Amino acid sequence: MDLRLLRYFAAVVEERHFGRAAARLHMSQPPLSRAIQRLEADLGTRLLHRSAAGVTPTAAGTVLYDEARTLLERADRIRAQVAAAGASALTVGTIADTAEEAGVRLAAEFRRQNPGVDVRIREADFADPTAGVRAGLADVAVTRTPFDSTGISTLVLRSDPVGVVLRADDPLASLEAVRMRDVAGRPWFQLPEGTDPVWRSFWNGTERGGELRPGPVVRTITECLQGTLWNGTVGMMPMGHDLPEGLTCVRLVGMPPSRLVLAWDSANRDPLTRSFIRIAAASYRALVTPK
Repeated sequence: MDLRLLRYFAAVVEERHFGRAAARLHMSQPPLSRAIQRLEADLGTRLLHRSAAGVTPTAAGTVLYDEARTLLERADRIRAQVAAAGASALTVGTIADTAEEAGVRLAAEFRRQNPGVDVRIREADFADPTAGVRAGLADVAVTRTPFDSTGISTLVLRSDPVGVVLRADDPLASLEAVRMRDVAGRPWFQLPEGTDPVWRSFWNGTERGGELRPGPVVRTITECLQGTLWNGTVGMMPMGHDLPEGLTCVRLVGMPPSRLVLAWDSANRDPLTRSFIRIAAASYRALVTPK
């Protein structure tokens, strides 16, 4: 079965819309529609219910989606392992705002101590808070907690207060701080289906009992910021980052801080991974030394 068609199909199911899926795949909609029709013809069954509101998988489509995700993740893992087999390499996963942290803070010192190593940066979206570590696609990740840490070791680098992102003309934008009740009833960004429930609960604001009206599903920080700018949708982010003109971040009272962490598979004893962890710990003057 063509992995490319399966990847197209998975994107359509996750986005629930051909147009959004096509944009995500960097292609136009007609070829995507034809590809899904070809997949349905190959399998001899209808995979999607199509309507003016979007698309949803049929019973057969749900079965295919579950199997396709497993197959695609396995294929990505094989690709990463084969690519790394022929050279000394380290794959560093990042998510949202953490790519800059990995580059600015750590790159020069890691290169100095590990000359000749091929460092590859893999940016994940919000659906994968371990940024590829759990799936075996990254050796170590610079990411943020909280998430399900089963089998994953973490090292806290820094804690940042959390705020809500608002449009600059919002009545709350001029305040020094707001509480969750101040944004009750507003549309709130949602994370994709299948996202780690611990991670989803924190960033959806429901960890502290917030009663928030569901909003659009987002996968990247850019989607969040543009959604706020254009539609006034509310979301949370760590404070201290530069924002596009027209947006501001107001501290959210009562929320625990967002912790910037290193994450790696607890069974990983690779020397390059351990070197990266030691350098990061020294760079951030972490109080805990990895063992």
